[in-house]
Amino acid sequence: MAGKKSAKLLVFLSQDDKRKLLLPNGIPESVEELFDDVRRACGLRGNFRVQYQDKDFGDTFVNLTCTGDLEDLCTIKVIPLPDEDAAPAQTQTAVNVSLSSDDACTISGETDDTLILNSPSSSHSSRTEQWPKEFPIPSFSYDTEVQLERGNAAFKANGTRLTVTPRMKSDILEKVSDQIYKYKAYPKTADFCEVSEALIKKHPCLAEPGSWNGCYGWTQRLKTRMGNLRTQLKGLGCPELAVNSLKTKATDDAYSAKNVKRPKRGEANHVPSYPAGETADNLEMERQVLLKEVKKRNNGRIIREKMAKTFALRRQEIVEKQPRVEELLERWPAMFQEQEINAEFLRITTVPLQSRFLAGLDKQSSQLLQLIRKKGGAVGEKIRDALKPLDQGVDLDIRRECLLKSLVIYLGEDVSHLIKEYLVVQKEEAEEELENAAMAIFVLRDGDALSPPKDIGLVIDGVERFCSQLSDQRSRNQELQLLLGGGTKEEES
Repeated sequence: MAGKKSAKLLVFLSQDDKRKLLLPNGIPESVEELFDDVRRACGLRGNFRVQYQDKDFGDTFVNLTCTGDLEDLCTIKVIPLPDEDAAPAQTQTAVNVSLSSDDACTISGETDDTLILNSPSSSHSSRTEQWPKEFPIPSFSYDTEVQLERGNAAFKANGTRLTVTPRMKSDILEKVSDQIYKYKAYPKTADFCEVSEALIKKHPCLAEPGSWNGCYGWTQRLKTRMGNLRTQLKGLGCPELAVNSLKTKATDDAYSAKNVKRPKRGEANHVPSYPAGETADNLEMERQVLLKEVKKRNNGRIIREKMAKTFALRRQEIVEKQPRVEELLERWPAMFQEQEINAEFLRITTVPLQSRFLAGLDKQSSQLLQLIRKKGGAVGEKIRDALKPLDQGVDLDIRRECLLKSLVIYLGEDVSHLIKEYLVVQKEEAEEELENAAMAIFVLRDGDALSPPKDIGLVIDGVERFCSQLSDQRSRNQELQLLLGGGTKEEES
């Protein structure tokens, strides 16, 4: 039970950021209350989990589930999480969840199954998180912070707005623009609005008279400043911006507004810089070594290390040259392995593919079923046929499979165009048909839809790209995950 006297905790935020947490009323009785105290004291946003040093295990950090395990002068560690939807699904497939970049750094004793996101010499320009739900306004220079503190006090007392000097305005725009670039190089108007509103919320003395929301002018200034920052970084050779320079474009596309290569939705690391100390020639040599390593058995660890190290080279090649799928398969065969699809998706978006997909599907399954079952007519009949296995007490994978199939039907698409099912005795017929398929998931079974699959694979442009072994009971929803993850790379080809 939590004590009644005051307590102090050491909060471990990062290797070089440790803070003291004062609890005048003692350690809270619930974990949720402690999280609120940590969130307020440290200015944290978003979701996180907390670990504490367990003396029974030699002060090893263990996940906190009860505040009764804490005592005065205890050390706790805060580990950020992407968001509530990204929490691993509490299902039989959760053991295959990819680690986030933060989690991967906190695990000691790497195993062969550890997911490597970046090489030890990864570039500092690599982004590690998506655009935040609430934009964090950075700290400014000392003199600017002093003036803002006084201005906020005056605004709270009598509503007087602060007169911003050119020097202060330049400092604010520079720091905020740098913070924006940590998440996006090409923010949209809505993003700028979020940032300017967050700025006014934190420093109300900066609100502008005559503006409909008090920050319209700041929005326009930030747009201009970000344009200047992109020009500056482009001149320094930043790959993400240099890819759109006129020098790198073909003669027919040599116009500033033509064929602009910007990150697609969800892409955090569009065209990252090479790791520190690496060049294109060095990474090309690593790629040649990788081609040999792929042919060896039980070589997953080395393949993951090489794929992580050559990530920047691969992304620049895909974005600039836009190669066909066949060329990608020839140059980067490891990228078509299931584990590397998950790893590549995480490097590009900073979001784990399988855990996010399954958690989102399971979270919305009840509401989706209610909505889908209301459909009438011929489409409703097809949906009811697709959902029949749910009435027979099937396992979780088949439940997800039925839900995805019925969702495709609900959206007016033909499931047979994406998922093609055959009996094992029809294997030769299936091979002939799949040669003409642009993209499809095929399933071979001995019997009806409830019998376990003998073979599952993914075909792209008539060629089988991914295939499960007979012992690998991969479900069709997992193949769909690979299809979604692979699309992040192949949609640019």
